[in-house]
Amino acid sequence: MTTDASARAIKPELLRTYTEDFNKDRANLIAADAAVSAGVLKAATDYRGVRALPRDFSIELKQGSITNQERSGRCWMFASLNTLRYELMHRWNLEDFEFSETYLFFWDAMEKSNTYLENVLRTLDEPTDSRLFEAINWGPSDDGGWWQMFAALVNKYGLVPKSAYPESENSRNSDDFKQYLNSKLREFAAELRRRSAAGASEDELRALKDEYMGTVYRICAVSLGEPPEKFDFFARTKDDAEDDKKCDAKACKCDKNKDKTGKDERPQIREIGITPLEFYKKYVPVDVNDFVTLANAPLKSRPFNRRYRIRFSANVAEAGDMEFVNVPLDVFKKAALDQLTAGHPIWFACDCTQFALRKDGFFDQSVVRVDQLFGTEFTGDKAHGLEYGDSPSNHAMTFTGVNLGEDGKPNRWKVENSWGKDAGKDGYYVMSDAWFDRYVTELIIRKEYLDDATRALLTTEPIELDPWLPLTRRCR
Repeated sequence: MTTDASARAIKPELLRTYTEDFNKDRANLIAADAAVSAGVLKAATDYRGVRALPRDFSIELKQGSITNQERSGRCWMFASLNTLRYELMHRWNLEDFEFSETYLFFWDAMEKSNTYLENVLRTLDEPTDSRLFEAINWGPSDDGGWWQMFAALVNKYGLVPKSAYPESENSRNSDDFKQYLNSKLREFAAELRRRSAAGASEDELRALKDEYMGTVYRICAVSLGEPPEKFDFFARTKDDAEDDKKCDAKACKCDKNKDKTGKDERPQIREIGITPLEFYKKYVPVDVNDFVTLANAPLKSRPFNRRYRIRFSANVAEAGDMEFVNVPLDVFKKAALDQLTAGHPIWFACDCTQFALRKDGFFDQSVVRVDQLFGTEFTGDKAHGLEYGDSPSNHAMTFTGVNLGEDGKPNRWKVENSWGKDAGKDGYYVMSDAWFDRYVTELIIRKEYLDDATRALLTTEPIELDPWLPLTRRCR
């Protein structure tokens, strides 16, 4: 390629051609008026695309109240807890329930900090400007994560209801807390590297790391409050027969002659002094270890029907790095349909920024017609989006429904988000099946809904991937 500076510049005569071409097309002028006044997304919204995605679904799961991660990067944690609370609510006949997201957020900050310092000790000979160390050093205790990070935390620390450890200002808006925690961790990393270069032994460095973790605990406890070691749990189950109008007169066993009072007579669940691990094992009717990460990444460098592991991706050091099985789209989608049809929600990851009306609750390229607005086609496929970093996963949500057409195939999906009830339609989104194919890259599937060939891949030796290779990012 030529190095002549004039050849690299935007030429004035070309700019004159661009503006002449722009102004002689009436569509450009109308598009500019709309976009400048209302913004790109509103100007690009196609009402026909909106009408083609009604919010009713042939398969729909009854979920609890919409949750809200607010100004934090905890979507992966909210989506994970939303899948478990559905199972808990229906197992124990509860009207509503929410786990404490802050509880796991505290331990995630602690574990990521510990793993970061451990990774520093593993890479003491790496230059600070090496690609590996830059990947490790980016966001040491960053909010984002994957399902397997969630499972590692639950296995180690259990779960608690929100009443036992409610939100704090720093869990709702985590930037300041994480900014200074990350700064301190990088100071610790620099000192560990300096001590190592000066001849400190591994035992001495590890003792220093343990001392540093005391400071990390203090920062987390000041920001979020200390997590409970034990707590009391109280809930009332639904009274399925409280509405006498629903009773069959012949079959009803209600005592209609009983005096009516204002006292709540619903059955109670009471636990005094239960630990988080005891609560998880007793009240959550699923095992977080019985789920598998399926990916649909059509990349030549990551062939289908292989098991992969991403290096340096763990939050809990001893739990190991993130793993996934890369499968073709038909296998990927069938697993999702089988799990939803059986009555279980699905954690999934996607690029939520592409062709999305985040406020109105639509994921569909036929709704967000930026191609018409800008007068250019967007032709990149899923492989292009992953290879060039244009659409890696960045957000986790939960599938709670799907609509099947006359041919039995899905045409739209119901999505539970964690942006509060004012986002989308009462907190729910609708996704076209074409958008699913293009932008959904990860599903968390119960092993029982995997086909035999995919299940067999779980016993194969994983292929290790470097942390910077494009496929997915920690969801936020």
